[in-house]
Amino acid sequence: MFEPRVALASLSGEADVSWACAVESHVGCAFLGGIALDEQTRDAARAMVDRDRSEFLPDDPVAFVDDQLASLVDAPLRPAFNVRSTTLGPVERTATVCQRHDAIIEINAHCRQNEMCAAGAGESLLREPDRLATFVEAAASTGATVSVKGRAELDGVSLPGVAQAIEEAGGDLFHVDAMDSESVIDEVTDATDLFVVANNGVRGAETAREYLSYGADAVSVGRASDRPAVLDEVRATTAEWFASEVSP
Repeated sequence: MFEPRVALASLSGEADVSWACAVESHVGCAFLGGIALDEQTRDAARAMVDRDRSEFLPDDPVAFVDDQLASLVDAPLRPAFNVRSTTLGPVERTATVCQRHDAIIEINAHCRQNEMCAAGAGESLLREPDRLATFVEAAASTGATVSVKGRAELDGVSLPGVAQAIEEAGGDLFHVDAMDSESVIDEVTDATDLFVVANNGVRGAETAREYLSYGADAVSVGRASDRPAVLDEVRATTAEWFASEVSP
C-alpha cells in the first residue's frame, strides 16, 4: 500500500502540499485534507470557520484536490485525500481525480464537529454503515484505492462491523483513530483483510509498537506530523517490526 508504513494523518485546514512536502522524506503516505465537497458539508465547514476552526474552502474543491495531488507528483510518498460529503457525485468525481494520480481517497467518517454530523457527514456515517458503504462503492467504482477514516469509542457502533461493511463495499483501508481504546485495532484486524492504519497518540517507538502488536499494517501521526525526529523514530520502529516478521 505504501512504504515506509508511516503516514501523516489529515489535520483540518492544515494538511496541504506544503505540510506534506516539509517531511516527505520521512513517511510513506500523507493524508491531505479534509475537504468538504458538497454544499451541505461546505455550509457546515463555513459555520465551523465562523467559530475559529481551520477548514479548506476553495471555490472548486475537486479542482483543489487535483491541483494539490499534481504538486506531489515527484514526492517520495503516496498521496491521499480525506473528503467529506453527504452526496455521492462529488465523491465519485474526486475519486476519479485520485485514481488518476495513484492517490488514495479517504471517506471521512471521523469528524465529530456538530455542524458536520448534523449535515450527515463525519462520524454520523459510522452509525449508518449501509450509507457509508454507498460512498465506498461510489469511490471504488472509479478504480481508486479507497480508505475510510473512523474513530473508536462511539456508543452503539461496532468498528469490526463497520470494517466488514467497508470491505464488502470494495474498500481497501480502514484508518482507525483508536482514541483511548488501542486494543480495538486487534478487533478490527481480526474482522477483515483491510489494510489497517492505526492512529491516535503515536509519538514514538512505544506507541507505534503497541499498535503494531495489535495487528496494524501501518500507523499514522497527527499532531506530531511536523516533527521529523518523531517521524524517524516511528519509521525505524515500523521497519524493524515488519523486517522481523519476514526474517527466517
